[in-house]
Amino acid sequence: MSARILVIDDEQSIIEIVQAYLEKEGYEVITAMDGQSGLKAAKVQKPDLVVLDIMLPGMDGIEVLAQLRRESDVYVIMLTAKAEETDKIVGLSVGADDYLTKPFSPRELVARVKAALRRLKSGAALPDERTLAFDHVRIDTGSRKVWVDDEPVELTAIEFDLLKTLAEHHGRVLSREQLLEQVWGYDYYGEIRVVDVHIGHIRQKLGHENLIATVRGVGYRFEDQGD
Repeated sequence: MSARILVIDDEQSIIEIVQAYLEKEGYEVITAMDGQSGLKAAKVQKPDLVVLDIMLPGMDGIEVLAQLRRESDVYVIMLTAKAEETDKIVGLSVGADDYLTKPFSPRELVARVKAALRRLKSGAALPDERTLAFDHVRIDTGSRKVWVDDEPVELTAIEFDLLKTLAEHHGRVLSREQLLEQVWGYDYYGEIRVVDVHIGHIRQKLGHENLIATVRGVGYRFEDQGD
């Protein structure tokens, strides 16, 4: 059964191009041209992935994403027409999993979609039944649950995968490019800021800033000590 993708954008030309490329790959595509319609479609159609434009009439993409996140952890790729870094960071802070800046290549968007769905499908089909235990952090890879000092911590799907990847390479430095490839599932396209923002979210939720160290100019290292 093909994956269902919801595209929310107020530009008809972009919707038509994206829909054509995605349908060519065999995906079922649902479209909406404003935030309210997009939220309704997400609730009724329950898509596997959402492509969401940040600039929408009335309710903008940030507000749409914030409301969507109250009910769903569906994978969201945000589109922004602005080059400012703040737009990307705001979208990621609200809960986007990935982003692309307009103008973008439809082929690149398809590559991102394929990678995300492939990762989600493989994770569901081949559950990892290990427990990664450290002094402060415990990660149950089967149930995808995390505890810090025996208190449960809620992470998004992408945050969990990022933390799990770092923990599996405990004590080793992973570059942003390596994390993009292993967690997001695509090769380096130059949008490494997405890694930094999600690392910031994880640190905040773990409540221990020093559990994930920044290795300046290289990447990140998980430093919680094992039992």
